[in-house]
Amino acid sequence: MNAIASVCVFCGSSPGADPAYAAAARAMGRAIAERGLRLVYGGAKVGLMGALADAAMASGGEVIGVMPHALADKEIGHHGLTRLEVVGSMHERKARMAELSDGFVALPGGVGTLEEIFEIWTWGQLGFHAKPAAFLNVRGYYDGLRNFLDHSVGEAFLRAPHRDMVIFREDAGQVLDALAAYVPPIVEKWIGRPEL
Repeated sequence: MNAIASVCVFCGSSPGADPAYAAAARAMGRAIAERGLRLVYGGAKVGLMGALADAAMASGGEVIGVMPHALADKEIGHHGLTRLEVVGSMHERKARMAELSDGFVALPGGVGTLEEIFEIWTWGQLGFHAKPAAFLNVRGYYDGLRNFLDHSVGEAFLRAPHRDMVIFREDAGQVLDALAAYVPPIVEKWIGRPEL
C-alpha cells in the first residue's frame, strides 16, 4: 500500500461538452477532501479545474494550485485556495506539482492534460519515481486511449507491465483506492535492446 497524502489532478480548463465531466471533477474533489488528502492541481478557477478545486475546498480540503506567470497574468488563477503558487514556466509547474504529490489522476481534458499525465507515467516507467498514475474514465472518455495503449503493447513498443502501470477507473473512489494499492513493476523499460 502507498502512503498517499497528496493527489495531483490534471484536467481540462474547459468544462467539456457533457455535464458529466464537471460532475466527475466535483466528485473527485470531494472524495480527495473527504479522505483527508491534499489536492494539488494547476491552479485555475475555470473549467473542470475550477469545479474540482471548488468541490475540494467546500468539503474542507487543502488545495494547492500551481500556475505559471503567463497564465496567472491572464487572471484565471483561483485565489480562493489554501495556497496558489505562481512559478516561472510550465516546466517549473509540472516539476513542482510532481514534487508536492504522491499520486496522479487525469480527468477528461485536452492535449495539456495528456502531456502532463504521460510525462509522469514516463518518469515512473524510467524508474525516476514509484508514484501511481490513473485516468478517471468518465463515460468512456479514455476508452480510445486505453485501446491504443493495448495496441502499443501488441506492436512491441510498450511492455505489458508498463502498460499496467497506468490505472483506468470509472469512479473517483475507485481511482483513489487503486492509487493506494499501487505496486510499481520491476522490469526494464527497453524492449529488444541487445545485451551490452
